[in-house]
Amino acid sequence: MTDKTGKIYFASDLHLGTPDYFSSREREKIFVSWLDFIKCDATELYLLGDIFDFWFEYKSVIPKGYSRLLGKLAELSDAGIKIHIFKGNHDLWMRDYFTKEFNAEIYSQPIVKSYNGKTFYLAHGDGLGPGDIAYKMIKRIFSGRFNRFLFNWIHPDIGALMAHYFSDSSRKKHLFNSDKFVIENEAMAIHSLKILEKQHIDYFIFGHRHVPVFHQLTPDSTFVLLGDMFVNYSYAVFDGNELALKFFDKTV
Repeated sequence: MTDKTGKIYFASDLHLGTPDYFSSREREKIFVSWLDFIKCDATELYLLGDIFDFWFEYKSVIPKGYSRLLGKLAELSDAGIKIHIFKGNHDLWMRDYFTKEFNAEIYSQPIVKSYNGKTFYLAHGDGLGPGDIAYKMIKRIFSGRFNRFLFNWIHPDIGALMAHYFSDSSRKKHLFNSDKFVIENEAMAIHSLKILEKQHIDYFIFGHRHVPVFHQLTPDSTFVLLGDMFVNYSYAVFDGNELALKFFDKTV
């Protein structure tokens, strides 16, 4: 439990590395511009998963590229901004690189945080709630230590090609149209209501679904989907009193 003042920012689903090198690099530049935009008043930064479309840490090698993002995260960390990173379904093979380089906290499961009397339930969101049994089984397989060990022995060029193929399929499957959003059918919302049966949460914040949603789940609990930093360039910010869902003007 933490009580502190200052703005706390939340973003997710940048999917660096897709669909090609040049568009990914342009998106990376925009995201770095957003990080520059928030650094003047941010005290903490939460990245709620799928920052990379594929990420695998070998013992002495990380994926090629992303130098602008990595440098900016180092700058923010050196400036005293605490960085939190959730593993998404596309970059679940993070290990300790970001902890060693940026002193980042890495999360594989949902967490609960408290700031200024407000309680936050935070997660990437994949696999939460009812349904999608096949995906949950596949995730368990890919998350296993033995399978990660086996993948480690595949040549990185071949491994990256395989991973991007499956990532493209997964991303297309989980995109949805906000016009068709029905809170009663949303697995993460159902999961949130189950959590509320056990404890009070002011804000449920998730990534994963690529559409921005700010929904009053109950009179005193709000359900938030962050959208993405891919198409919508949406994010959330907590100013110490209230949470707001905002959009970054990428033309600035």
